[in-house]
Amino acid sequence: MAFDEVGQADTKERKVEICKRAYDILVEKVGYNPQDIIFDPNIFAIATGIEEHNNYAVDFIEATREIKQLMPLTKVSGGVSNVSFSFRGNDHVREAIHSVFLFYAIKAGMDMGIVNAGQLVIYDDIEPTLKQLCEDVILNRNNDDNGTTEKLIAHAETVKAKGKEVVKDETWRLGSVEERLTHSLVNGITDYIEADSEEARLKYPKPLDVIEGPLMDGMNVVGDLFGAGKMFLPQVVKSARVMKKSVAWLNPFIEAEKQEASNAPTVLLATVKGDVHDIGKNIVGVVLGCNGYNIVDLGVMVPADKILEEALKCNASIVGLSGLITPSLDEMVHVAHEMKRRNMNLPLLIGGATTSRMHTAVKIAPQYDNGVVHVLDASRSVTVAGSLLSNEAKSDFLTGIKEEYEKLRIDFAKKKVVKQFLSFADAQQNPAAIDWQNFEPIKPTFTGTKTISNLSLAELMPFIDWQPFFIAWEMHGKFPAILSDSIIGKEATKLYEDAKVLLQQIVDENWLTAHGTVGFWEANKTAPDSVHVHHEGEVIKLEFLRQQLKKAAGQPNYSLADFIAPDGTVNQDYIGAFSVTISGIEPHIKKFQENHDDYSKIMLQALADRLAEAFAEYLHYKTRTEYWGYVKDEGLSNEQLIKEEYQGIRPAPGYPACPDHTEKYKLFKLLGGEEATKIHLTESLAMYPAASVCGWYFAHPQSKYFGVGKIEKDQLDDYTQRKGMSEEEMTRWLRPILE
Repeated sequence: MAFDEVGQADTKERKVEICKRAYDILVEKVGYNPQDIIFDPNIFAIATGIEEHNNYAVDFIEATREIKQLMPLTKVSGGVSNVSFSFRGNDHVREAIHSVFLFYAIKAGMDMGIVNAGQLVIYDDIEPTLKQLCEDVILNRNNDDNGTTEKLIAHAETVKAKGKEVVKDETWRLGSVEERLTHSLVNGITDYIEADSEEARLKYPKPLDVIEGPLMDGMNVVGDLFGAGKMFLPQVVKSARVMKKSVAWLNPFIEAEKQEASNAPTVLLATVKGDVHDIGKNIVGVVLGCNGYNIVDLGVMVPADKILEEALKCNASIVGLSGLITPSLDEMVHVAHEMKRRNMNLPLLIGGATTSRMHTAVKIAPQYDNGVVHVLDASRSVTVAGSLLSNEAKSDFLTGIKEEYEKLRIDFAKKKVVKQFLSFADAQQNPAAIDWQNFEPIKPTFTGTKTISNLSLAELMPFIDWQPFFIAWEMHGKFPAILSDSIIGKEATKLYEDAKVLLQQIVDENWLTAHGTVGFWEANKTAPDSVHVHHEGEVIKLEFLRQQLKKAAGQPNYSLADFIAPDGTVNQDYIGAFSVTISGIEPHIKKFQENHDDYSKIMLQALADRLAEAFAEYLHYKTRTEYWGYVKDEGLSNEQLIKEEYQGIRPAPGYPACPDHTEKYKLFKLLGGEEATKIHLTESLAMYPAASVCGWYFAHPQSKYFGVGKIEKDQLDDYTQRKGMSEEEMTRWLRPILE
């Protein structure tokens, strides 16, 4: 930044002087590459009514011009929203000021800027009077006695006085059919797409020419804007909806002419065997589809043989695997191994919540030699796919990936010897310190199970945590602050409003069914990490893992068993369990698919997940205050619930405190199985419907969430012996936490 011992640079001369001084130090003394330097010469507010501020925009623009002349390899950036700060509260005028300022600053050499890209108005679309006034103020023209500033302020008031009434601008309908198609795609407008598609069909020699011509041109604009950060994922998914509706209109004509399908490369996507989660995969498919790829989506729970057979059948150029639960990691290793055994040469993309670059490098990539790439999120998939399918770039790209993954494998091997572990016996001697002799457990209001059928979805709405909803759409930030974020706030707000409308429809029309099961049983700890639960005349033995990493003095090595009173203490203790599921999504998903509406389809899946988590929060609240009743007068806000400020915990098998999924078998047996819970466990112990949550209830005031972390072989040996399973079986489920 243009900032020195005196302070921030405000004049052109000071901006250039400080940047040149910094440049000389960085390049000549430090040895820094000039092309790696980004200068921010400070953008300050104009039109403040203070005469000294009138030239701030000109100072930045001219300083940028001179900096680029003196130091041509450097970059120039700036916080664009600062320039319009005096008009805060009047977005219409601010957006115009930003666009006019950027128009001149970019000409002077500005490379990048911090600004809400979603609210940038096109320079040529600015109302002439407003544009003229903005230019006069930004360029400090004819500003005697603040005349121009006063004129802009007066004009801004007239704009503001119009209120929030939105006048639908239909002037874009006057353009050519190609321009109209691009406008519809970029803005996600479906109102005219069938009429415009038909007009284009009649104009072009073949209906396929419309797809490969103006439609793909429009989607290229979408792809460029998304890549440049000027469009966000929800907007891209809306663009895909427009594209699909247009293609659906044209397809019957293509079939009638018996034309060949487009030559676009095919990407085959699948959620691996045993896994039912596919929101992320669906989003990747939409984003790649928007960038010209033909997508074949095999859905969920797809065996390796089917994935590879279908890849050959559809002549796929890339195979993409998705998964959420831990066993999916091993299934991906199996698919890679099978691809090598079959001598396939297609690149393999890996994605999903539990996947990582490290796991891909260490476990999957060594199984297959023809390109294995971990893709962090949908926005990266386009670049990766493009590199893999480019004759010029593929070799260098894969060589770079191979070298990167080899380094990760070396780093992973080194890290094994860095961590310090206690022996398992010593870890067991360092449990949570709980005074059980002076603790009297609260007895639940019932033992056994209770079913909650057809709970009104309206009761769940106050318990919704919206932040993960935005994360599902790759929009990161705290809720509700994300709605006013300077970069993504506008699009986040649109997404939120769309979600609330669909959610209300789901509730009003009873689209989905909420079903839950909760139970409580007498329980006691019978060994350092084992808990006996008394259920219908038999004892079910729960096994928990313990933290084994060496802790600081006074810090315990937790196991969930620590939070249940040991056998032989004065009072009887209890444990609880629950499951919740949101069902009925399938017919509505099918309807959206038939209507080529990926946006609503993904929205519905994301909302179903939020409702399931809200149901889990609701049921935990009812447990604390009523069913178990250990804090009857709780009174926490939803924000406090999200921050987990309540007493007691509800850890889920497969998650950090109890990472072993196989304990779900016992949990579901206690709750009454599939008949009582309405949830099916797949062979990999994923839950179907996908919008389902299950877990244990612990009530002790000192119970807390934690992560088991890494464990060593002595604990694995003890654990497999307690569970009566082989080390090979347990390794499959616990692989991520084994050293």
